[in-house]
Amino acid sequence: MWGIVPAAGLGSRIQPLAFSKELLPVGSRLDDGVERPCAVSEYLVERMIRGGADKICFVISPGKSDIMEYYGSGYGAATIAYVVQPQASGLCDAIFRAAPLIADHDPVMVGLPDTIWFPETALAELPDDRLAFLLFPVDRPEFFDAVVLDEQGRVREIQVKRPDAASTWIWGAFKMPGFVFHALRRLWLERDRQDEFFGTLVNAYLARGGEAAGVQAGRAYVDVGTLHGYRAAIALLAEAAGKDGAPGARVALGWPAGRASQGLHDPNRE
Repeated sequence: MWGIVPAAGLGSRIQPLAFSKELLPVGSRLDDGVERPCAVSEYLVERMIRGGADKICFVISPGKSDIMEYYGSGYGAATIAYVVQPQASGLCDAIFRAAPLIADHDPVMVGLPDTIWFPETALAELPDDRLAFLLFPVDRPEFFDAVVLDEQGRVREIQVKRPDAASTWIWGAFKMPGFVFHALRRLWLERDRQDEFFGTLVNAYLARGGEAAGVQAGRAYVDVGTLHGYRAAIALLAEAAGKDGAPGARVALGWPAGRASQGLHDPNRE
């Protein structure tokens, strides 16, 4: 199963940074008993692995080689590949850059690397045989993509950053079979790549008879792309640690291979 991580954005809402926003330290991890900072994108990578992904594709811009240096060839048991989006052209353009890697029979999940959400295992709740969105309740849906469902849990419409959003449930990640991924890409190309947001493309897909499900399995969701979101993420992680009865640092599923290859995980070097 593939996990696609779109990481080519500029991160203008939280600049200036001296590194890619996906490597922003948020929270910490325990490595052989040593507490270390954790990059925000690691939370998504680990959630994808918990959801069944064994291959991760980062979509990066030409100037984001630090992501490659950090993650290297893998994270824990998952293999990592990279594709390049020449310039920031929206989410649809980013995720479809991974098309050459995706076979029709491959399940694919997509998430946003500057978000932190719970529960950690929620992606496992999504079905493998159709397009499905992992939904989270929020207080301000107008800042996100609100998802309107019918009584059977099927997606009726995705309302992209609408001030009059009819739902307080937003999507935080999604999953689909490879053949649906390629069908959506063909539709995007047919529409002259005009869809910057995935929600508008899905609305066109639904209008043509496609189907999508919404799974309300999310509990908490934070966008870490702003200073306000950064503070909220720190608070959310502290709250989660308190519920688990554990310290703030967590035991991670793996280690970024790029850092491990440099020996940064060796406490004897410090």
